[in-house]
Amino acid sequence: MVGGFQNIFKIPELKKRILFTFGMLMVYRIGCAVPTPGIDADALATFFARARGTLLGLFDMFSGGALERLSVFALGIMPYISASIILQLLTVVIPHLDRLSKEGESGRKKITQYTRYGTVILSIIQGFGISIGLETMTTPGGAAVVADPGWSFRFMTVLTLTAGTAFIMWLGEQITERGIGNGISLIIFAGIVARMPSAIGNTFRLMRTGEMAAFLALVLVALMVVVVAVIIFVERGQRRIPVQYAKRIVGRRMYGGQATHLPLKINTAGVIPPIFASSIIMFPATVANFIKVPWMQSVAEAMAPGGIIYNLVYVGFIIFFCYFYTAVTFNPVDVADNMKKYGGYIPGIRPGKRTADYIDRVLTRITFGGAIYVSAVCVLPTLLISRFNVPFYFGGTALLIVVGVAIDTISQMESHMLARHYEGFMKKGGGIKGRY
Repeated sequence: MVGGFQNIFKIPELKKRILFTFGMLMVYRIGCAVPTPGIDADALATFFARARGTLLGLFDMFSGGALERLSVFALGIMPYISASIILQLLTVVIPHLDRLSKEGESGRKKITQYTRYGTVILSIIQGFGISIGLETMTTPGGAAVVADPGWSFRFMTVLTLTAGTAFIMWLGEQITERGIGNGISLIIFAGIVARMPSAIGNTFRLMRTGEMAAFLALVLVALMVVVVAVIIFVERGQRRIPVQYAKRIVGRRMYGGQATHLPLKINTAGVIPPIFASSIIMFPATVANFIKVPWMQSVAEAMAPGGIIYNLVYVGFIIFFCYFYTAVTFNPVDVADNMKKYGGYIPGIRPGKRTADYIDRVLTRITFGGAIYVSAVCVLPTLLISRFNVPFYFGGTALLIVVGVAIDTISQMESHMLARHYEGFMKKGGGIKGRY
């Protein structure tokens, strides 16, 4: 593996792409430190100390701490992700979008353009909501977060946050086009990993003060390694359905007759289910921070992370969204029709509806296993926090994102090296396979 990393610098194009990616990520991290005008930073930090376990804490994780400081990148890339998911879901119900998705490169560019428009619209809405919410925020000591509330502050906040999100979106597209890896995923990755040094420092502080035993810290490190290994194993796992293509005669030549397979991922939905589940389950706690209503406070307490009700509801939402998102993004009928069109069939299964039913049955079974795996990874941090009172830095969603993005990026780097007749990172085992 060391030799594989040394080969990176022997390929000028790959070296240039990696340096460009690091440069763009540095620009992103610098922007996360530029504050939005009109905010009392100390009062805002005090408020966010009480907002852990809410939607604000979740969004702050994806923005790399930019929301806690309310920097110009406070909205992060979440509006873009939300717009992408909305467009993907609308593709199923709107015929025009469905046609665009099947038109190849031109259709993809059109959908990307719609996604950009949706990102700007969502950023304006979220920016205005944040500006209104900031004006109502006060610390336990009574200090106001906004020094001079009013429409001038709201307009400036909306303009700043929307421009910041648009710039992040542009950075992500530049990284995807001229760098290495998926730009949007790498920006989220950088935001999560950037908080690791403070988490490690906090852990050592707890060990020095005696609040955490050294043995417990070693157990957590070992558990972390095991969880990462399980995630890598499952994310690369596939259920390969054998497919045979019949021989076809075109002119004087005979084509086809080869045997291949249809790969079905165990976790087809990726990190979308825990993101959706976290957003829904944290909504009562977020509202309770702004609206002091007794019954809302009771609901927020019942849904506190670590409780039995929280874990049961969380797992239920994850399983539901695993099946829902898989059904939206993978259509067995279309796959079966394409196989039939090109003369492909599954041995022992009749082409057409029987093939679609078979693929759907296999996909349903492996999706259940993938949903249980995602649930276990996401619930584990809450159990550690509630039972052992440890500062478990990587939440389940964050850990899935970090490991998945790392696998994809290394896979792309390896493909560049193999294309230029260099050895990959792994000399045995066929190399590293990404999720896509």
